[in-house]
Amino acid sequence: MAATIEPEKQTLLNHHKEKHFTAGEIVRDIIIGVSDGLTVPFALAAGLSGANATSSIVLTAGIAEVAAGAISMGLGGYLAAKSEADNYARELKREQDEIIAVPDTEAAEVAEILAQYGIEPHEYAPVVNALRKKPQAWLDFMMKFELGLEKPDPKRALYSALTIAVSYILGGLVPLSPYMFFPRVTDAVVASVIVTLMALLIFGYAKGYFTGQKPVKSALQTALIGAIASAAAFGMAKAVQM
Repeated sequence: MAATIEPEKQTLLNHHKEKHFTAGEIVRDIIIGVSDGLTVPFALAAGLSGANATSSIVLTAGIAEVAAGAISMGLGGYLAAKSEADNYARELKREQDEIIAVPDTEAAEVAEILAQYGIEPHEYAPVVNALRKKPQAWLDFMMKFELGLEKPDPKRALYSALTIAVSYILGGLVPLSPYMFFPRVTDAVVASVIVTLMALLIFGYAKGYFTGQKPVKSALQTALIGAIASAAAFGMAKAVQM
């Protein structure tokens, strides 16, 4: 039977709509993909430009890197999400076995958790007894409040892999796009620097906005990291040639 609450409280909940940002995992994957997609091919293109490679060579090498990077990053995201899901399944089984084998110990752990919130024994005792009568609710409580684990989406690993890979490709095409239109590598690298720094500023601002950081500070930091990476690659390529 589904849990019910008093009608007046239900009315209050129906009229109270909280605005919480709940797409944290998706945003995190996009940030990972776009951040690396903008920075790594940007540094590669700058390095090859510093080595006096032609625009066609830079573009070919850049596209190859973007393809390899997208596969690698996507696979990494898949394995990370899969590992998280496997860990949840293991902990769920262990917690389930403990509730069956040592229910009194698990009930004491519930009491300890509630006590940490300042709830007195006479207040949490009915809660503990109620949970003992509902094994599934008890198990969910222990997973969330004892272990701090949320049940992962079964499709999370696949979504994570695709999101990171696509974000990496989109980010990687930004610094490479000027090499498609400028035959002279000197013109292409200047255009690449301009469009990529603009993209980094926009991306950094959006990242700061969605993650609760200061957007302007995040934009400047993101652009600075990309600039340093590309300058280092360009400088190293020039130094090797000397």
